Amino acid sequence: MSRNFILLSITYLVLAGGAIGYLLLSGKILESSKIDDPARVAMGGELYQANCASCHGVNLEGQPNWRETKADDKYPASPLNENGRSWIHSGFQMFDIIKVGGASVAPRSIGSDMPAYENKLDNKQIWAVIDYIKSRWPAKIRKINESANLFGGFCVSGSVFGQTKKYSPVSKKSIKERSKI
Repeated sequence: MSRNFILLSITYLVLAGGAIGYLLLSGKILESSKIDDPARVAMGGELYQANCASCHGVNLEGQPNWRETKADDKYPASPLNENGRSWIHSGFQMFDIIKVGGASVAPRSIGSDMPAYENKLDNKQIWAVIDYIKSRWPAKIRKINESANLFGGFCVSGSVFGQTKKYSPVSKKSIKERSKI
């Protein structure tokens, strides 16, 4: 290999690594969650109470027996607090679940009653709801959730019902949509 090619390759890798590092550190490619914005969290709380509390509970407690399937083989709405499993999802996955519905991530054999809110809430409102939910988690849970955001999926240490699972990635359409806030 020529010396120029090697130098050009190294320069490219350094620049690409710097750009990716900047985007990661600035939060531009992780998620659009801002739980440190009290106005946004308050708006998210109002939207949550109006749109989500009827299924997930006023205090994010979920429905009774949420780990057991109903007669239709679907699960009841799970808690969104630290007692549930929502914190194993990245912010982007939570966004997708709210925007396009629970069927976007639920295995086909299980299905989901979680409706899509893409025609009811805009992207900024969806992120506000996510911020509200995350703001209610203890600091330890928020820290664990950061690994899901970093890796773009479920927490590295997250588990559902005691076993680690990998779920389908988010849709390309949703990636474009969720960035429009």
